Amino acid sequence: MPSSLNVGGLDAHRFFSARELRRAADYQRFVDVLWALHVVATIVALAVLSRRAPRLVRTFGLGRIGAGVIVAMLILVTLWFVSLPFGFAAQWWDARHGLAPHDYVSWIFAPWATLASEALYVLVFVVIVLGLAGRFGDRWWLIGGPIFVLFAALFVFFGGWLLQFGTHAVKNPRLRADVHMLEQREGVPGTPVHVQNVSKVTTEANAYSSGFGPSANVILWNTMLDGRFSPGAVRVVVAHELGHVAHRHTLKGIGWSALTVLPIAWLVTVIARRRGGIQDPGVLPFALLTLVVLNVLAAPLVNAVSRRYETEADWSALKATHDPVSARKLFEGFARTSLQEPNPSLLDYLWLENHPTIAQRIAMVEAWAHRKTR
Repeated sequence: MPSSLNVGGLDAHRFFSARELRRAADYQRFVDVLWALHVVATIVALAVLSRRAPRLVRTFGLGRIGAGVIVAMLILVTLWFVSLPFGFAAQWWDARHGLAPHDYVSWIFAPWATLASEALYVLVFVVIVLGLAGRFGDRWWLIGGPIFVLFAALFVFFGGWLLQFGTHAVKNPRLRADVHMLEQREGVPGTPVHVQNVSKVTTEANAYSSGFGPSANVILWNTMLDGRFSPGAVRVVVAHELGHVAHRHTLKGIGWSALTVLPIAWLVTVIARRRGGIQDPGVLPFALLTLVVLNVLAAPLVNAVSRRYETEADWSALKATHDPVSARKLFEGFARTSLQEPNPSLLDYLWLENHPTIAQRIAMVEAWAHRKTR
């Protein structure tokens, strides 16, 4: 991607009506408030658990690992209940704007498989932390950090295959031919592309890539193929996701984790020392509270890195498809079908946007087209 590329300063009114911009801004404003309240509620819940957990652990009569597992389960259940009203409000807000059905039963049960895998991951994480901290004290992170990076890499690697369950192969012959052509142009021949049926939970259109190496794949939501987007726009989406695979963005993300896990683990350990040390299972809620606060503070940097990779994938898609018209219509379609705000507020951009804004993406398309016509 050219270092001189300028994607700022686009006037969104050239592509969207005042009503469309106002509707997207109103929708996003509520989402922003909901996110902020959810963060505050999570911090408050963890603060309460941080005060009560030490006394609660003393009543268990269990070993350090056993008590840690119980505390971890208590944290997970508490945070799940805390998230329920915010998830319900988000589902209601999406349904009100035609982005999701008013099906709250399916909404509650749909993410259980993901929640179960995350719970298992957290429990393994807790056992490793308490086991290493009990043996090595405050230096546990020197061994635990690399172990966490390895676990994250394995989780992402096998997740590339697991996420394909419940999907199906591309059925449209024309799209299959387009996929094959784009794989060749992106330099990732044979990368599986599947379709996931999400119509029961959302009308928004999306796609994603997962895994790396042999498990790398691309998954299109079936809402991308329901006729609202042209075949050219779908090609751009496929090329974008194949661009992630070609540029090894998943592996680079794991690399960023490897760079940050040690200083973060060290900082959490130092802060937790004030409460008795991270080897104490009663300190787990306080350690997680510290981690949540650090994640909120680091979110602008994390999102900046993500936006950089997404921009690179957009540029890669333009080079693979040579179709700026379809790319521009795709991004306009995202704004209209998912109510993505073309020019969000600065706070929204820093803390919630892990993709370039719609205005930035359209500006990139125009910059690419201008370079090709010179």
